[in-house]
Amino acid sequence: MKDEGYSAGSVLVSFLLGGVVGAGLALLLAPQSGRETRQQIKDLADDVKDKTTGYMDKAKETVATYVDQGKEFYTEKKSLVASAIDAGKEAFEKEKERLSKG
Repeated sequence: MKDEGYSAGSVLVSFLLGGVVGAGLALLLAPQSGRETRQQIKDLADDVKDKTTGYMDKAKETVATYVDQGKEFYTEKKSLVASAIDAGKEAFEKEKERLSKG
């Protein structure tokens, strides 16, 4: 049977969503005026927005790093393959010349 885990991103999103829902319910059920409740909800929404923006910026940086590493890897391997192809062509031509003389 295959053991499938959850990615760090999905765990973080689930945690944030659970926190937002829990905080929202706490605000709605707390005994205070409507104005205070609306302000707390606005503050909470602003906080979540800031944290989400920070998380997305970090995720973009991580993806950009991996893309750059992938490009470097591709360029390196492409060069190696091109060298191998050239060496193969050269060896083929030498063998072809050797056989045609013999």
